[in-house]
Amino acid sequence: MAKLPKLDNELYEDELHRLQAELVEMQEWIRQEGQRLVVIFEGRDAAGKGGAIKRITEYLNPRIAQVVALPAPTERQQTEWYFQRYIQHLPSAGQIKLFDRSWYNRAGVERVMGYCTTDEHRRFLRQCPIFERMLMEDGILLRKYWFSVSDKQQEKRFKSRLTDPMRRWKLSPTDLESLTRWEDYSRAKDEMFVHTDIPESRWNVVEAEDKKRARINMIAHLLASIPYEKIERPVLKLPKRPASTGYQRTDRGLQFEVPDHAASLVLDKDVVKYVDPEDDDTDNGD
Repeated sequence: MAKLPKLDNELYEDELHRLQAELVEMQEWIRQEGQRLVVIFEGRDAAGKGGAIKRITEYLNPRIAQVVALPAPTERQQTEWYFQRYIQHLPSAGQIKLFDRSWYNRAGVERVMGYCTTDEHRRFLRQCPIFERMLMEDGILLRKYWFSVSDKQQEKRFKSRLTDPMRRWKLSPTDLESLTRWEDYSRAKDEMFVHTDIPESRWNVVEAEDKKRARINMIAHLLASIPYEKIERPVLKLPKRPASTGYQRTDRGLQFEVPDHAASLVLDKDVVKYVDPEDDDTDNGD
């Protein structure tokens, strides 16, 4: 596949803001119509799933659009039906749930790292299409996205995170081990697609070598896949303040105020501004 040029930053920002405005419209339709939307984000480590989720939720109501990012299962959860702990996070009427990794952990990291048995993995591949059909038959809108990135690009992003204090927390020993198990993860993903890329719930593959292009493409596809309509909102008007009844504010000296740190700031042109190395548009030869 030919390498595409990086998306122009100004063009990216303009289109992102337009798409985010449409996401707000979609959110209002889901709320008013009582729809339920589940969006699954899967893919390689450092493929850009979190960045896409961040841009989607930036202007949405957190009571309506919520991110589900579950930790490793507890000892008790390991004895439950595998899908059980995910069910409680499914949306109610008027909600959007964005799964930053999902039940597909069993087909990926658990399979490759040996966190589940062969029988558990096979059972998952049999049950997952049935489970997803049940969700859709009940009226849930289910969208699945796989963020695809090359081994070279993944390694580059891992290296940047090793020295980037803002992103160091994103690296774990399991993440780093994925570099040495690239083909194992590839085989696991291929097997997962064979069993779970069903006509009712297809996997939508997002090419994520360029994170900005990937975000734009993914959000545009999501919006196009949801049959939302513009909801006419009631016109709001600020009421006039009533006349004072004699209230007097409490003496500020009786309150503990946050110190005015902003007053101590001075403009230092020598300070190097933080630039996210994974979003940097400079050509570094890759």
